[in-house]
Amino acid sequence: MNTMWPYIPHLLATPVPRYTSFPTAAEFAEGLEPADYQTELAGLSGTVSLYVHIPFCDKICWYCGCNTGAANKKQRLASYLDALHREIALVSNYLPDGVRIGRIAFGGGSPNAIAPVDFVRLFDAIILAFKLDNPVISMELDPRSLTEEWVPVLKSIGASRASLGVQTFSPHCQVAIGRVQPLCMIDRTTRWLRQAGITSLNYDLMYGLPGQTAGDVQDSLTLARDLGADRLAVFGYAHVPHLIPRQRRIDDRGLPDVEQRFQMAELAHRYCTDRGMRPIGFDHFAQAADPLAIAAENEQVRRNFQGFTDDPSDAVIGLGASSISSLPNMLVQNDKNSGRYRMQLSQGLLPVALGVRRSAQDQQRAKVIEDVLCAGRAKPGLTLLEAAWPRLAPFIEAGVCDIAEEELVIGPHGVPYARGIAATFDPYRQPSARRFSSAV
Repeated sequence: MNTMWPYIPHLLATPVPRYTSFPTAAEFAEGLEPADYQTELAGLSGTVSLYVHIPFCDKICWYCGCNTGAANKKQRLASYLDALHREIALVSNYLPDGVRIGRIAFGGGSPNAIAPVDFVRLFDAIILAFKLDNPVISMELDPRSLTEEWVPVLKSIGASRASLGVQTFSPHCQVAIGRVQPLCMIDRTTRWLRQAGITSLNYDLMYGLPGQTAGDVQDSLTLARDLGADRLAVFGYAHVPHLIPRQRRIDDRGLPDVEQRFQMAELAHRYCTDRGMRPIGFDHFAQAADPLAIAAENEQVRRNFQGFTDDPSDAVIGLGASSISSLPNMLVQNDKNSGRYRMQLSQGLLPVALGVRRSAQDQQRAKVIEDVLCAGRAKPGLTLLEAAWPRLAPFIEAGVCDIAEEELVIGPHGVPYARGIAATFDPYRQPSARRFSSAV
């Protein structure tokens, strides 16, 4: 699939969300009460998923926009884990008896920022509180702090999927973003994870980093392939120091410009697809035998706060400070402040801080946006098409998407414009919004 993407600057000019939810977190507001969330939990049925947030890292990377802090105080970690245990018990009590857990994802921060023994206790609490249905278990991991003692832990809980924050193998780029991790460290971690039974291993890679060249991107892709990654998530770095103060440590004079970023994204897409990986959405790739590639083949890819996924559930319950629960009728975010999070739980309250109710129209638009991003096509219906038309027309005129028999289809050259196309169905977006990342 050695194709060239057309570079159309004006279609990339407006920052747009990544649409891991709709409405997006930008629409979250105060107003939802713990009782509202409790009622929504009580109305769930069937199989749902859990996301468990550990907002700590041994070392804080300068680029990172995650809600995370340094794991350098034992009492701080212990207090947080105590609160998390309380939330697990509280949430499980509100779920109907018939609800089962089909997936458990541990993210952060870095789940391996806590001690393995504390992690085992956390997992045991989940087993005791919830009814599990042979869940798929996945973890985000930081190779800089992963130790070999995690191997039996991951094996014992039955983890089959893991994601490593590799970002780049280029030493000068690692120094520029405050994340130094030699190749030998990634190689060692990968071998440990295979020993632990991980069969689907993802590497997160980034382009658009300070001083990064196309050669650096290709070298990282080649090393990832040589090390046997089953999946790659190739993200464009979003430099927004006005929103993420720690990014001020990054020298932005060496950042690639928009056209260079575009070329890096195209290089990654061409490199992966030319070597047999299946493209998933606009920035994920998977080997043919990986569950995500199989889901794509069967048109079953979804999008949630973990990115592109084969998780079929319409309900993801978030546990932990700042975690977001994506439920059919509402999106609910826990308090980001760990102190307030602990205080609410000490009072027996669900730590709800922000959220939004999802109207029937929101849910309709969410389906269209998800279909656009996951499948490259959608049937919005005439009403939504007419509402989107003023912003959608430039993409159609440029030939990156088309409408046939009321179906919107993104062509093979339209992948880098997918987020922009999806945003045309988002009535909350304003053209001047600057709180989102570049379209590529």
